[in-house]
Amino acid sequence: MSAKKRLKSELSFFGGFIITGRHLTRPRVTRRYPDEKKPKQPRQHGRHVLNRYEDGMEKCIGCELCAGVCPADCIYVRGLDNPPDHPVSPGERYGYVYEINYLRCIHCDLCVEACPTEAITESKLFEFSFTNRNDAIYTKSELVVDDDGMPKKLPWEDWREGDDLLTSGWMRATAPSGAADFEGEVQWSGELGYGVRAPEAGQSDNRDDEATGTKALRDILEPHLLDGDIPAAHKGMRGRVWRAQTSAARHKVKLEAMRQRRKDAKAAKRGEQ
Repeated sequence: MSAKKRLKSELSFFGGFIITGRHLTRPRVTRRYPDEKKPKQPRQHGRHVLNRYEDGMEKCIGCELCAGVCPADCIYVRGLDNPPDHPVSPGERYGYVYEINYLRCIHCDLCVEACPTEAITESKLFEFSFTNRNDAIYTKSELVVDDDGMPKKLPWEDWREGDDLLTSGWMRATAPSGAADFEGEVQWSGELGYGVRAPEAGQSDNRDDEATGTKALRDILEPHLLDGDIPAAHKGMRGRVWRAQTSAARHKVKLEAMRQRRKDAKAAKRGEQ
């Protein structure tokens, strides 16, 4: 073997580190989970909630359409006639029994789409696990929002700020019957604790991403884009400055959240004493 080939063979060992070396200079895409989580999209499918009107009445009318359309057969609903002296919902009937088996649920959101009153929607919470199979069957008392319109937070659920916002976003993203003229127009009633929620962004120009919290995947997943798709302002030295500022702002928010949790813990401790 010639000296040139021998040298090339010896240096080929370092060829396997080329990709690793390239990624050392690229921005990090990992986060310190679970202390720091990736922002969730407004239309993310998570744990269900049963909503109420602004006057406190339940939106569910016990029609059982959600149970009928469910492909996993995980929803069980039984309606009952409303008591004349103390009605539970504005309709003739209300959901007397409502159960969801999360050992079967595939979070397809077909139940949300089928509901005629927007009673059932999905929150952003997807981090919940069970040590008991019975805990996986959520009953109506666990699904209906409280008197402030907030979802019930169970011990095995990891709720974070914003997980309860913009529920039913997927349903509000498209126009009725595909008519683009109605896209972005409010055509639903208010919800207890939130009022009338903003319409989700669709394909038309009638959208308010700031109100709905919609974030383009191009912005969230920028480190995974090809160089030609990354804005010039995010490349080179300007890109390093921008990433440093973004990281500092994210770190500041994290510190403030940690300080607030410590304050809450101290306050709770004083209350116990």
